[in-house]
Formats: sequence, structure tokens, C-alpha cells
Amino acid sequence: MKRKDQPTVAGAVTVTKIDRRTFLRVTGVAGGGLMLGVTVGCSPEESAKVRSADVAAEPIELNAYVQISADGIFIQSPNPEIGQGVDTALPMIVAEELDAAWSDVTVVQAETHPRFDRQMSGGSRSIPSRWLPLRQAGAAARHMLVAAAALQWEVDPAECETRDSMVIHAPSNRSLSYMELANSAAVQPLPELDGLKLKDRSEFRLLGKRVGGAKNHTLVTGGALFGIDHRMPDLLYATYVKCPAVGGRVKAANLEAVKALPGVVDAFVQDEIKPPPGGFLTVPLAAGVAIVAEDTWSAFRARRVLDVEWDEADAAKDSWSAARAQAQELSAGAGNEAVADKGDVEGAFDNADKTLKSFYEYAFVSHAQMEPQNSTAWMRDGKLEIWSPTQAPQFGADSVANLLDMDVADITVHALRSGGGFGRRAINDPMVEVAAIARRLNRPVKLTWTREDDMAHDYYRAGGFHSLEGALDGDGKLVGWRNHLISFTHDGTNPVIGGNIDANIDPGPFVPNLNLTQTLLPWQTPCGPWRAPRSNVVAFAHQCFLHELSHAAGRDHLEFMLELMGEPQWLEEGNSWSLHTGRAAGVIRLAAEKAGWGKTLPEGHALGLAFYFSHAGHIAEAAEVSVSDDRTVHVHRVTAAVDVGPIVNLSGAENQVQGSVIDGFSTMLGQQVTFENGRALETNFDTYPLLRIPRAPDVDVHFIQSDFPPTGLGEPALPPLAPAVGNAIFAATGERVRRMPIAKAGYS
Repeated sequence: MKRKDQPTVAGAVTVTKIDRRTFLRVTGVAGGGLMLGVTVGCSPEESAKVRSADVAAEPIELNAYVQISADGIFIQSPNPEIGQGVDTALPMIVAEELDAAWSDVTVVQAETHPRFDRQMSGGSRSIPSRWLPLRQAGAAARHMLVAAAALQWEVDPAECETRDSMVIHAPSNRSLSYMELANSAAVQPLPELDGLKLKDRSEFRLLGKRVGGAKNHTLVTGGALFGIDHRMPDLLYATYVKCPAVGGRVKAANLEAVKALPGVVDAFVQDEIKPPPGGFLTVPLAAGVAIVAEDTWSAFRARRVLDVEWDEADAAKDSWSAARAQAQELSAGAGNEAVADKGDVEGAFDNADKTLKSFYEYAFVSHAQMEPQNSTAWMRDGKLEIWSPTQAPQFGADSVANLLDMDVADITVHALRSGGGFGRRAINDPMVEVAAIARRLNRPVKLTWTREDDMAHDYYRAGGFHSLEGALDGDGKLVGWRNHLISFTHDGTNPVIGGNIDANIDPGPFVPNLNLTQTLLPWQTPCGPWRAPRSNVVAFAHQCFLHELSHAAGRDHLEFMLELMGEPQWLEEGNSWSLHTGRAAGVIRLAAEKAGWGKTLPEGHALGLAFYFSHAGHIAEAAEVSVSDDRTVHVHRVTAAVDVGPIVNLSGAENQVQGSVIDGFSTMLGQQVTFENGRALETNFDTYPLLRIPRAPDVDVHFIQSDFPPTGLGEPALPPLAPAVGNAIFAATGERVRRMPIAKAGYS
């Protein structure tokens, strides 16, 4: 059953605009519905409350994720949607165990609330962390619906089956819809979760199929979904101007001239506020000048008039050119910190048949998400309400509370859809800034960053350098490995995010003699998680160098890679989230087979192959590449083989792999943020090029469906792309690429 005003979208769940009163009823915020949290449990007091409530005219809440009314089935999507498709995939998991007809489902973005546990999109953790709780939520609701039907028919529940939002009594062929049973189901005893029988993968009717995005209709019709679309009555608009070099403070500013401009409501200096010690997602409030106006363009026009004198005594002086020169000098020596050492490394190199040494480097890059940073806040009666396209709403509330000396219970965060995240929106500096602005006003205020703000004040993917050495025995086997990583540190002790290395990353576990060292260079400009942190750069250096070694050994690279994997086994015995050599070999073979490894290719074309284990995903990619006489790289096709366990939404999974490949190629090709005197020199797309549609390769995706626990897909398909392309460039030209972006090595 559907609402009369619901549009029908082929292949997709329908999504309606729900008024505030209905939303509060459906989500249980307004009243005494039974709300079951991530464990689907509830207290006896809650259970008694719902059983005594008159809910006949209201949507019935079977648990925190499932509410049913005469209008259909409402399923909560608990994690922020940043383009990865969890607003469809997570409700699909519930619907599968519920045996709901997908056409009956309306997806509701869950409010930020502790009952949903960790509401964060990041680390490719949404699917794996929610897999069991959401299945149990669907199965528990189904159990209660069956019990209600059996009670009404006075039959054994074992005689009942479910399908397409119906309970069916097979012997008598009677049936009742979930909508008809909702009232009586709500008062059924809650089942023990451990006793629920969950479906085998062979029984899935919905999971593994292609399902269109839950909000596709709203997206293609231009509906207001994203944070930047948010509107409300009496809204003010703000811009926030910070020092181009991180750490600069305001010495003087022409505030009176700015305040006199048309449409400007206020302009003021905000001092820096540093957070108390905490996690990396608790961020400072940078010093700056806030301009508040009646509309965005008035604020932006006033910004052009603003003249700030900055105090840069404590500001960043970071220089990429200086760091690069220092790293090249350091590459010849040992690192100042030993990270790992196993076997007899010196002996392996002394007795090797061949040794090889190479130096790889990669630049700082920006997240460059399409939707500029923004947030809206309203302070009233001592309480703060925030609307933000965030990956981590609870961390954002914590940051605001810590910096503004508020009780986190007085802060409500609404997570709106994000126009790209890639880790950047896990760091809630726009939320902190708008909260500081809003507390001065008695009206809601919306902060919008410019594109230049976005790229000049990012939490960047860190650049780095690898001085690699490999030793081969007489049979062409890899017997020794040295890696001296030169990276960066904010505090003089710890590497920046993504700037570390350890013995458990490729190919450390497979080399009998291993030595890892690290040198950390001081760096003040902030770094942060960027799609597949660490893996996205280490894969390039390691997998390309492995190809150098297989070539030096005269070995077929496919054979060389499979030999490294050895016998099928878990890297960490008993840990199903660790690398499994059999799964790794499976995707390597599949990618090579589907790409036509060893077959004749069109003239001038070559294949490159790479594998990487990232965020619990086993993924191999083969890139078919040609290079023209003017050194233009053409990536014609990328074949990806993926093992991330059972696929939830095949359409979404394919999109994630395709997007990762395109993002990886775009970043590899020409993206770099350079710093001089603490300033980012590339602050818009004229100097920071994104891949255009005509250059995008065909992406052929193949999944190995397995019964291992499912893992996420937002990140692990990106790391293998760069080394696959790099290895193909060598195969096509005989020239090795050891620098990202490859435009800096003379390619276009």
C-alpha cells in the first residue's frame, strides 16, 4: 500500500516528502512508540508503555527501524548518506529479513540519536557494522507479525510463511498484509534475538539484486536534499574568512566598512578556540572574520570588500618544494625510526641474485567534493539545532559542545545528504564555525564556504615518499624487502593520518626478510582521512615496485603475484576481517581472466595488473592502457574483480567500484595541492583538474559472491587503480612512472 501522493519509480523504493508531524510519529520522536535500538532490545517499562498506548490511528513501531501504518512500511536508514548508497542498502537489509515488498517501503533518514549507536559513514563500515543488527531488526518484526496473524487465525505460527509484506497460512491459503497486522503485532512478545533464524544467502529475494537509489526521483527532479539546499523561515546567510596559512590570527579588519554594505547584518572577529585533548574528529575553531547577511550573495560581495591584516607569527610555513628536496636527500639513508624488522634482511640482500632500488612519491591532494562545505544552525532558549551534510553527526555535536562549553544534550544535529564526502565531512569544522556564529544571533544562520575556502582549508591527503629496495633469489622469488617511508607529523611524534606504515600491509606478510623505517618531517597544515586512507598511496608505491621486481626477474606478473599469496589462509588466524590469501588469489585470477591477460591486444595497448587489500575488501584491477606520441595516457578499460562477501545492492555496489576507479584515475592523472609559506597554491578546478566524462574509462565489474561477512565498498576499489595504470604504462612504453600525479612526470 502506498500514499496517494507517492510517485512510482521503476526499480526503486518510493520516497515521499513527510510533514513534520508525520515524521515525528513515524520516527517515534513525538510519542510512546516502542523504539528498539541497535540491539533491537527494549526495557520492560518501554514494552508496557507501548502495549498500553492507544496506537490504532498512528503508525505502529515494531522496533527502531520498522514502523508500519495503513500507508505502508517505513524503514529507518541510520547512517549519513554521502553518495555511497547506504540510504538504500541499509533499509534493504531490513526489508530482506522482514520479507517486505520493496514497493511498500518508504525510506526515512533516521534522526541522530544514541539508540542508533554509531551513526557515521566512514571507513567503509556502514554495511559491515549494521549487517547483523539490521537483519535482526527485520527478522524480529517479521516474527511479531507472524505471531499476530497466527493468533488471529488460531493456528500454529510454524504453519505461516511470509512474502511481499504478507503473512500467509499455507494450509488454508489465508493471508493478511503487514499493514493489517501492525496493531496486533506491536503487542506481541519480543523474540530473543539469538534465537531468530536468519536467512541463508540462497533464500535472499531482494539482496543481491539491482535496486535504484531510494532518493533517485528527488535527485533527478531537483528536489532539496543536500545541506546546501536547506532553507527555513527568517534565515540569515554567512561566510567565514580565515587566514590563508593555518594558524594565522586576525590583527585588524575593516569591519565598519563591511557592516555598512547593503544586506549585511553583522561582521565580527572570531578568535581561535582550541579543543581539549581528544580524538582526531574533535576539531578546533580557527580564527577568522564572520560576515552575516540577508542572502548568500550579499555576504560574498561584502567579503570582497573585507580587508584583513593577519598575524602569521604562529601560522604554518609549510613548503612542498622544501619537503620534496629533503626527502630526496633522505632517501639514500636509513630512517630515524625503525618500524618493523623480521628475518635476516642483510643476508637476503647480500646473497640475492638480483636487487632493485626505486624512489616513489605522491603529492598532497584535496577532497574536492562537489558540494561546498556548509551548515545551518539556530540557537534558541539555550539549545542549538544544526542541519549539516556530515559524515559524523555525533562527533560534530561533541566538537561543538567542547568548543562552545555546551552540554551535548542541548545540541541536536540533523544529518542531511552530502554531495560527496570521501572522509572530509567526518571533520566538522563548518559545523563548529556556524555554531559560533549562530550563538550571537536570534535567527537561524546558514554558513556556505566558497570553492576556494574548500580547497585552501582542507584536511588533505598527505603526500609522502618511499625509498624501496627488493631482493630476488635465483628462481626469481622475492626474498627481501626494505622500505624507508618519509612522511609528515603534526606533533613531532606521530605520523599524520594516512602517513604511517606497518608490517601487515602489502607485501609485508609475504616476504620472509623485511625491514621498515620511517622519517617524519614537521608539517602544520592539517591532514585527514581521504578515501581509503594510507592504502590509496601505499598501493601505488608497493604494487608498482612489485611489478618492477617481477620484470627484473623475467617473470609473468600474474604468476609472480599468485606466488606471493602462497597457500590459502587467513593472515590473522580466526580473524575473518583480515586478508585471506585464497580470496586474494581468487580476485587476481578473475581480473586477469576477464581482462584477457596474455591475449593479443590492439596495437599500442597494454595491460597492467594490481591487487590490494583495503578496508577488509579483496580487490584486483587490470587496466588496459595506451600512450600516444604526445605522452597522453588513454585508459580504455578497467576490469575489477571484487570479493567483499555477499552483495547487498548490486546497482550500488557497481556504482561504488566504478566511482572509485574514476576517482582514482582522476587523482592519479593531475591532482596536486602544493604549499608554499603555508598556503595552498591550487584552490579551484582551473589548477586542480577533475577527470572529464570523455576521458573516463569503461569499467567492467565482477563480484565473487561469498558467505564471508560483508564488507564495505566505498574505499577498497580505489587503491589498485593507480598501480594497475602505472604498470600498464610501463608495459606500453618501457618507461616507469614513480610519481603521482603522473602529469608531474610529463604525462597528460
